[in-house]
Amino acid sequence: MVAIPRGGGPTDADLVRAAQVGEVSALGLLLARHRSTMLAVAITLLGYGPDAEDAVQDATVVALRRVGDVRDPEAVGPWLRAVVRNVCRARRARHDLPLDDPLAAALRSPEPDPAEALERHALRDWVWHALEQLSPPLRLVLVLRYFTGVTTYQDIADACGVPIGTVRSRLAEARDRLARAVLATAEAAHDDSASLTSARWRRAEETLSAARRGDLGTFAAYWSPTLEGHWPRGDRSFGRRRVLGVLERDLDAGVHHHLANVVAGRDLTIWEIELVNPADDPFHCPPRAVWIHHLESGRAQRCRLFHARRPVEQSAAAA
Repeated sequence: MVAIPRGGGPTDADLVRAAQVGEVSALGLLLARHRSTMLAVAITLLGYGPDAEDAVQDATVVALRRVGDVRDPEAVGPWLRAVVRNVCRARRARHDLPLDDPLAAALRSPEPDPAEALERHALRDWVWHALEQLSPPLRLVLVLRYFTGVTTYQDIADACGVPIGTVRSRLAEARDRLARAVLATAEAAHDDSASLTSARWRRAEETLSAARRGDLGTFAAYWSPTLEGHWPRGDRSFGRRRVLGVLERDLDAGVHHHLANVVAGRDLTIWEIELVNPADDPFHCPPRAVWIHHLESGRAQRCRLFHARRPVEQSAAAA
């Protein structure tokens, strides 16, 4: 733990060093202290208006994730302004590609898995505490965009069952509210997000393992008897019996389900599952399934199932 001097107030370097070892209030104070200069940079590049404010909000979340990268704590001011400039340049030439989004790049790189990155990051609990302050629709689009493989606006729209324009507006509002929430919750007590994710991962593995063993009773225990489920394409609804039937047919056909990622919030769990088809039926299932579970009392009460699109060349070969 890094002590912050009380006398004349902490310096920027003091705040950076404290933030790098997990003092969330230090990072909150640092960002508040530099917000005016960050906004000035954004206005210079983007002009007055909501774009400049949005850029500062994006830069705030980037700084939250990347404060550990600051090598010279004395120069954190120029570093923050450089983050803003990078965000502004990307906004001026933005395409609907996740790697072009500086916030996505900051959250997903250089570690291969966003959940693993947060697992190792000293500020992960603060991030998740702030995420929990968002409304469920805003939290869902943000979590899908930055913590799962469902990253394009069209895929998020399909997974959530809303128009693509709604995804864009929700993401903009979610980033705004998250940037405000991380500052507002700096002094709050934060849940242990790593423990929650670990527990949800174990539950997912146990549930899928039970299905592979043919123990559909244990598998069924995860899903509420009154489950309300939807397939985005065609918006078909299903209940628990349908889930069991589909899984049983997949297993009988020789499809293997490998859990690739679990994202966990208090009342939200997302499973990303790689589907490996048998050699004699390579197009039985799409390559990846994403289950979005809304929980009540630890069981899936509502869920949506999203299937990743097959690559174009695979679809052509199958035709």
